[in-house]
Amino acid sequence: MLIKRKSIEKEESSRPAASAPAAKPARKPKYAPVTLSEFDGVRYLHFGTEWVQGAMRIRKPNWLELEYAQQMMAWMLWLEQPRRIAQLGLGTAALTKFCYTTFPEAQVTAIELNPSVITICETMFKLPPNDERLQVLEMDALDFVNDKANVDTLDALQVDLYDATARGPVLDTPEFYQACNACLTDGGVMTINLFGDHPSYARNLKAIKFAFAQVICLPQVHDGNVVAIAFKRARTVDIEALTARAAQIVAATKLPAKSWVKGIATK
Repeated sequence: MLIKRKSIEKEESSRPAASAPAAKPARKPKYAPVTLSEFDGVRYLHFGTEWVQGAMRIRKPNWLELEYAQQMMAWMLWLEQPRRIAQLGLGTAALTKFCYTTFPEAQVTAIELNPSVITICETMFKLPPNDERLQVLEMDALDFVNDKANVDTLDALQVDLYDATARGPVLDTPEFYQACNACLTDGGVMTINLFGDHPSYARNLKAIKFAFAQVICLPQVHDGNVVAIAFKRARTVDIEALTARAAQIVAATKLPAKSWVKGIATK
């Protein structure tokens, strides 16, 4: 079971006005249907297929149920007190909720293009309403990272942009990753969910390495998920220091941070 797909669907282009007798209104983006399933106390989000877009344990709505989602928090090994965190792709709001509750001093922003995903997160996945610290914005992730107002503002950026077909991230160009880099502060870190068993993996990894000073990939989990950690500036990988920091993370959050360090140490 592949665990990663997020909702950003390409907007259908309208015909050029010059070739048509009258301009037609732009079509709205078409989205795959948002569907749910439940098994053994866990609620899953789908986009009309068997692919899992996210999950929530019903009795622990703020916990990160999926291992890849836990790995998306690996930037915590380097950042202890982020001021601003953003997610591109909402899914079940798992990362958004976890960051919102774990870092009470941080501003958390989530970007989601599909309004139905936002609604289902509010009604079925315990997403809290927007407030002075939380913003869930209905917009294109590309517009967000290209907005000059977001340059040099994010300490942590989490990218998980998949559609219903699971053919690789929807946004995957070097220019997109350069824009992600520009949004980060000098010590900023991006984590991104990739599909290691797909031809898109090599293309994305090459584009990320082009845009970032340093990239580390954690070991593959589930049926293909690979989380890459990308750094605005290169860092010395001090395994002893990371191990000590991982112990702090485990004590504070119960996340399996020690396994992240073991994965980094094998690279």
